[in-house]
Amino acid sequence: MEKLNLNGKSLLITGGTGSLGKALTRRIFAEWPDIRRLVIFSRDEQKQFVMAQEYLNASYPAIRFFIGDVRDRERLVRAMQGIDYVIHAAAMKHVHLAEYNPSECIKTNVGGAENVIYACLETQVQRVVALSTDKACAPINLYGATKLTSDKLFIAANNIKGKNPIRFSVVRYGNVMGSNGSVIPFFLNRRDGEFLPITDPRMTRFNISLDGGVDMVFHALANAWGGEIFIPKIPSYRITDVAEAIAPKLEQRVVGIRPGEKIHEEMITPSDSFYTYDMGKYYAIIPSVPNWNLDTFKDHFGAELVPNGFSYNSGSNSEWVTVEQLRSFISEHVDPTFSV
Repeated sequence: MEKLNLNGKSLLITGGTGSLGKALTRRIFAEWPDIRRLVIFSRDEQKQFVMAQEYLNASYPAIRFFIGDVRDRERLVRAMQGIDYVIHAAAMKHVHLAEYNPSECIKTNVGGAENVIYACLETQVQRVVALSTDKACAPINLYGATKLTSDKLFIAANNIKGKNPIRFSVVRYGNVMGSNGSVIPFFLNRRDGEFLPITDPRMTRFNISLDGGVDMVFHALANAWGGEIFIPKIPSYRITDVAEAIAPKLEQRVVGIRPGEKIHEEMITPSDSFYTYDMGKYYAIIPSVPNWNLDTFKDHFGAELVPNGFSYNSGSNSEWVTVEQLRSFISEHVDPTFSV
């Protein structure tokens, strides 16, 4: 495995004021204090203003805040001048909002992906990592469908780069513990009420910490050959266990699933198994026709093809987070003041 070194490099994060963007920024400055430039590209000026307050002193001369929207191709091209690496984290991600505002979701998640690819090819960007979601696997909602389309666009971008040495790859993972809009902060805010609303008691989800998501992005930046979708080996949790961990004395009231929701999430389908390789800490779905030698790839990473029909589903996962582990994770990753 290659080790990432961002010292002396320039990196741009689209959607950089989101939960993952902020976690990436913290880790980048902690691990590579001599990074040449870090551009936070997003459209929310208030979030940029708030985030900028953390990086005002002379210890962070490399950071830049660019107001811009991934829907604006010209602005992306301008922002990517002199950039080496791009992490594409900008998206409309709320399932029910995408169902109600489909055209807006498509403009950001699909049109935005096209614009990022175009801007990277027009500049001197060397490597691009796009963030996916478990909902992009066998999607039943618009958000998942747009992210699947985005994944396909980034993978196919490796076929149209010509002699450009740029590499495009994707990282796909489950719900990030404590991220904006996720279930744990929602339940924490409701723990003083009369009940916790449970969509369906059978519901399960994959779980990953922000640091785990950051590790995956760094792994892809350092090791992608171009065209891979990287998937972590992570545990699942039951929604009822999350409720029990946060507010064991509250009623769990079933309210029904929201439009576009699944009972279980999937990150690898049986149809993907023909192109999925076990790489130790991660799985990688490779292109059906990669533009590099497959045998060399397997030898380099010690990668092994998964069995035919293999799938990776939160409901049939072999690893589960317990109630006590959930409480520890919440204290460590979400709310240091949390206690039952």
